Amino acid sequence: MTAITGADTAATAEAVKFLQTRHRFHWAEVLPWVIAIAVFYLLPGYRLLATQILVMILFALSLDLIVGYAGIISLGHTAFFGTGAYITALLAANNIPDPLIGLVAAAIGAAVLGFLSGWVLLRTAGLTLLVLTMAVTIMLGELANDFDEITGGFDGINFTNSEIFGLIEIDQLWYTSSYIYVLVVLFLSFLLIRTIVHAPFGRMLIGIRENTKRMSAIGTPVHQRQVLVYVISAAIAGIAGALWVQVQGNVTTGVYAFELSGDVLIMIILGGTGRLYGAFIGATVFKILESLTEQILGTNQPYWQLTIGIVLILTVLFARRGLYGIFEDIGEKWKDRSQ
Repeated sequence: MTAITGADTAATAEAVKFLQTRHRFHWAEVLPWVIAIAVFYLLPGYRLLATQILVMILFALSLDLIVGYAGIISLGHTAFFGTGAYITALLAANNIPDPLIGLVAAAIGAAVLGFLSGWVLLRTAGLTLLVLTMAVTIMLGELANDFDEITGGFDGINFTNSEIFGLIEIDQLWYTSSYIYVLVVLFLSFLLIRTIVHAPFGRMLIGIRENTKRMSAIGTPVHQRQVLVYVISAAIAGIAGALWVQVQGNVTTGVYAFELSGDVLIMIILGGTGRLYGAFIGATVFKILESLTEQILGTNQPYWQLTIGIVLILTVLFARRGLYGIFEDIGEKWKDRSQ
């Protein structure tokens, strides 16, 4: 029998302590929300961009839930983003303009689509799954374009939101209340996602990501768990799509664009997959780079693609855990020095 050394005991105690405390809030987790509030007051001229960043953070979080934690690779997440967007717009255009009802309806509609598609698609894996998720988005985009009498086709749908609780208007000029509205929804959604990933269910997802066959062998209903997290992810993406169009006051077939699926995947790769705050960093860096490129080099698409391509290559080569991984390394070094 192998003797248990003091180092083994210390390592075991450290692992137990980590598992017992991983769900607790760390002081550093307050920083993104402090920055978001500071941006609201210090950069009022950039509230539109900041609001778009918040929506993209939520969208990236929904994708990271399946990619980073469950290991389900998708290139068609805009299927749920676009569905939520169109449901909200259609409700508002048909005398149900309440933003909160639109959010709930978007979440339910996207979740139903996630269940119907996920039950079938998640029986596949790898390249097959990647292509099928992409195909679903392309088909929905074509349907939105063909049924133009309902969706408005290429021109889309213009609509007006009613006040939140009959009191707060979602303004589309200074984006004051819009920013706060999106920030509150993001915060509540983040708390839900954080609870999920730190719960036993989240640990199970990581187990499925790491070794599907082993998890199945010990009795885990792998397909059911994958479908469940896929539905949750779809619902959150639907909420992000609803927020996107509510802030703008219109929706077009662009919400089903394949490029958007690629963009949000790049965001979580930049920030770091399987790390909650990686989506915050990735979405922020992506949207700021996009804005700066347009301001400096114009709206010519090749310049933007070249810029993000270079950043993505550098990230993959030198920060394989994403930009958030760099902050993790700095934090570990600081912790070691302080001890």
